[in-house]
Parts: sequence; structure tokens; C-alpha cells
Amino acid sequence: MPDARAIPNEPTPINRRLFVLDTNVLMHDPTALFRFQEHDIHVPMMVLEELDRAKKGASEVARNVRQASRFLDELIAGASKAEIDGGLPLSSAVGQEGKPLSGRLYFQTQPTRLSLPATLPGNTPDHDILSMALTLQQDHPLYQITLVSKDINLRIKAAILGLHAEDYYNDQTLDDVKLLYAGTRELPADFWDSHGKELDSWKESGRTFYRVRGPDVARWHLNQGLFQAEADAAFIVRQLHEEEAVIEILKDHSMPNHAVWGITARNREQNFALNLLLDPEIDFVSLLGAAGTGKTLLTLAAGLAQTLDSKRFREIIMTRVTVPVGEDIGFLPGTEEEKMTPWMGALMDNLEVLAPQEGGDWGRAATADLLSNKIKIRSLNFMRGRTFQNKYLIIDEAQNLTAKQMKTLITRAGPSTKVVCLGNIAQIDTPYLSETTSGLTYVVDRFKGWPHGGHVTLRRGERSRLAEFASEQL
Repeated sequence: MPDARAIPNEPTPINRRLFVLDTNVLMHDPTALFRFQEHDIHVPMMVLEELDRAKKGASEVARNVRQASRFLDELIAGASKAEIDGGLPLSSAVGQEGKPLSGRLYFQTQPTRLSLPATLPGNTPDHDILSMALTLQQDHPLYQITLVSKDINLRIKAAILGLHAEDYYNDQTLDDVKLLYAGTRELPADFWDSHGKELDSWKESGRTFYRVRGPDVARWHLNQGLFQAEADAAFIVRQLHEEEAVIEILKDHSMPNHAVWGITARNREQNFALNLLLDPEIDFVSLLGAAGTGKTLLTLAAGLAQTLDSKRFREIIMTRVTVPVGEDIGFLPGTEEEKMTPWMGALMDNLEVLAPQEGGDWGRAATADLLSNKIKIRSLNFMRGRTFQNKYLIIDEAQNLTAKQMKTLITRAGPSTKVVCLGNIAQIDTPYLSETTSGLTYVVDRFKGWPHGGHVTLRRGERSRLAEFASEQL
């Protein structure tokens, strides 16, 4: 687009919009170029400059930048100057709905004619992008010009200057985090009256199953926990077929004779979680919950029981993203495991609870040594290309991972490996991630209903009365 006036066949605003992309959108999602369906896209020259500056390195952002540059190179390959000025068709790509795109891609090829006021503070890249959007808005009044940016402050500046600006929403898993699958469902009080008329029941290998039929079944998911507020019994959905389901009575891990490595469930959600963590047919478990709900303790107890007692797994591998809460403390000395140890305070705290207290100092030291040999701490930085076999893989603080990073980690699972994701989507420390775009939200939604996956949202804090009160009031 030589001077922002090269858009042919001006449409009406009802039919067409022109999106000006900020650099951080492509840094966050390189496929954003193909997310705007029938609408046109404009890439300012400053965006290309910022992409060029950010392409070096092994970080997730640098990889995304290089991929965005490759997409742009493929789109522009073989095009003449006149074709570039007239807009490159995106019809060779396919959008999210499986339909060919009908929009066009425009580049800035001439300096902008409108400049921002000299007294307006701010950095040059943002000013260049805003100036380009203002020029387009003046030259094409029939288009709705929209600046798309993950930068909240840039969107505020755009609104002050009279530009329409939006966040990039295409990476959102859900419109509202309140819609996120909780993994449990309360049955109505009259459930057995309305669904128990054709009830079948049987026992198999010490497990009790029921076959129920009724309209409520259509809203269930596989491996979902079912309960009634007034009753003690809880169930898990094992099979689904239209309005017919097979449910199983859960093992009650709140009883001392069903304790897991000395740990008993203190509430209904914890019992659901332990049943999923111990189920050999479930390969992926995600646990959401605020601080003190028992996510790490339950996961480690189930891992130790299956590693040291039943020998189902060879070892436990624990990893997490290293995003500091406060100021970064700089580089840490030592091996990979030694560098990761300061980030694993939660692991050490829970091991103190799980380690047997009897046996004197020598016995406790021997137990601690045994546990440390079975639990390995690994960094996310060295996960690419690895395959874990017969391992119990724990991904802690998973809310700080993107959907792409989560895919990279979960696809490391080899034969007989179980992956457990832990996190609290209310505590996201990674820039440009929110509750609806977090990789943890993404996997909870995508694994919903898979026969070998399960999820539970833990709601009740069990750390202490002080911690529970602080969590609610502060």
C-alpha cells in the first residue's frame, strides 16, 4: 500500500473492516495473520522492524517472531510491486472454520502523512503505528479501521486519539472464565426418581456400577464427578451414550483405611482428585484451585503411592515455569536440578508432610534420600525433543504457560506416562496471558470428555484457618 490509498473497491463498513496489527499480536500468535476471516489486514513498517529486532534467541517469543516472518515471506513470495501495493490475497490459507479466507494483506510502503502532536509523550514505535492507523482512518472513511494490540496502554492512547482499538481475542479458549469446565456436577434432589426407573447395577472386580437413563445424562462428560449435596456417595461417569450412562461409585479416600501415602481427602473435590490421580486408565489430570486447596500434596501422595508402592511408574518428574513473583534474583549456580531447586519450595514443603515422622533422625534421613532419588526436578527449557516413558510428570504453576508451551510439554509423554497439570488461573504472572488465554484453561477445555483425561476444580482451602480466611478476605 504506497500511501494507504491503494485499497481498491471501497466496501461499506457492514461488509469489511481493516485491522492494523501491533507487533505484540504476532509475537503472541504468529497465526493471527489468518484469524480475521473476510477482513483485510495492514502491517505497518514499524511492526516489521520490531519483528526483526526480536527474532534472535531461543525464547518462545523469538520462535513466534521467526514463524510470523516465515508466514509473511510465503505470502509475499513471487509478488510484484503492483501486487503488493494492491494487497496480497489471503485466499491460499484456510481460516479457523475451515473456509478459505477472502481478506487481503497490505504493507506500508510510504511514510505516513499524519503525525502525532509533538507534545504527546511515548515511544517512537507506538507513535508510528498510531500515525499509520490515523492516516488509514482519514483516507478510507468507509472502512472501519481497527488497531489490534495486546498492549492495554497503546489501546488507551488510540482511544484518546479517536481510533477504534481492540485486544486480540482469537486466542481465547472461552469468552468467560466462569464457563470453564469444573469437573464435578451436583445431581438434582429428585435425580434417582427421574433417572432410576430403568436402573441396572452390577459389581466387577470389587467396583460397583450403575446404568442410568434420563435427560440429565446429555449434559455429563466422561470422567466427570457426580454428587448429591445431602448424600455421602459420589460417582464418576465411565460411559456415555446419548441419554444413557454408566457411572461408578467412587472409592472414599476420606477414610483412614483408604489413605494415599498417609493422606486422606478432606472434602468432596479432593476425593474426586485422588480417584483420578490413582486411576490407571486416566493418562492426563488437571487440577485447578487457589492456594491451600491441596493440589500439590494430593498429586505427590498419589505419585509416591504409584511409584514406590505399586511400581506403576519408575520415577516422578516435576517441572514448572520460572516466573518470579518479585524482582528477579539473577542467575543461579549449579546443575539443572540445583538451579531449579529454589523454584520448588512447594515440593519440599509437601515432602516434609509426606515423609514418615517415626524412625528417628536416621530413619527420616533415609526416607528423604529415597524420596529425592525418585523425584527429579527438570527445567522447561530442556523439554523439547524429550520422551518420558513410565514417568509421573507433574507440571506445576501451569497457568503461566501458553497453549503452545502446554502442547510441547504434554506431547513429551511416552508409553505408560501420566501427566498432571496444577495451577491457579487467578495467579497469572506471564505478560499477555489472561484467565481465558492461559494454556491451563486451554487444556482443561480441550481434554474435557476425553476417555483418558480428567479434571477437578478444588474450591475449599485446607491449609489452615488463617490461610483460608486470608484467601477469602485479602
